[in-house]
Amino acid sequence: MNKWIRAMLVGSVAIAAGAGCAAIASAQSPPQQTPRGWNYELKDGQRVPKGNRVTNADGSWREEVRQGNCVTIKEKSASGEYRETRQCDPS
Repeated sequence: MNKWIRAMLVGSVAIAAGAGCAAIASAQSPPQQTPRGWNYELKDGQRVPKGNRVTNADGSWREEVRQGNCVTIKEKSASGEYRETRQCDPS
């Protein structure tokens, strides 16, 4: 009976050590990239838009998002009118 208790104790210590090493390895790995289709990135646990958005005092804004050799320009006026254009330069 004493052998079984020792075997169980050694086994549980080995499992705990393995889990601890896995946790340390995952904490040291670099952060994951945001998937390609998403329109934001995760930085410090917060969502940050991928594009360069400029917001004006009147509430209007303009954002440029680059995807490869294409540029998507999103604009919204102070009156709420939204416009989106896309230009691609063949290279």
